[in-house]
Amino acid sequence: MKTKKYLLGRISLFVLCSFYLIAGLNHFLNPKNYLDLIPPYFPNHHLLNILSGVCEIIAGTLMLISFTRKIGACFIIMILIAFIPAHIHLIQQKGCVSKHLCVPEWIAWMRLPLQFILMWWAWKTYTWNKSK
Repeated sequence: MKTKKYLLGRISLFVLCSFYLIAGLNHFLNPKNYLDLIPPYFPNHHLLNILSGVCEIIAGTLMLISFTRKIGACFIIMILIAFIPAHIHLIQQKGCVSKHLCVPEWIAWMRLPLQFILMWWAWKTYTWNKSK
């Protein structure tokens, strides 16, 4: 009989992988959503957007495979750390980085701690789904 922890781990894995695969694809389908978030002091926004999307797709895929799951979790954490400047930039702009991307300031502030929750989720999903 499967335990609640096993079921929770499998659901978490499915949702996490889906989240990163879809987010990664979205970098190509809706690049404007991401380009405006990249701080102006970073060069080549288009390349950074493409690399971000590819990294999210790779991370989601690594999490799907049991023997690469730990690498996938670590990769997700590194990606989320790399995204912190974009969240700080959004806060500095009081939630409005362009006419296309403007959120209430409290949402801009909430996105930063959300990065740490997502890091925890990636690691926890790995630990729930470790190969024995």
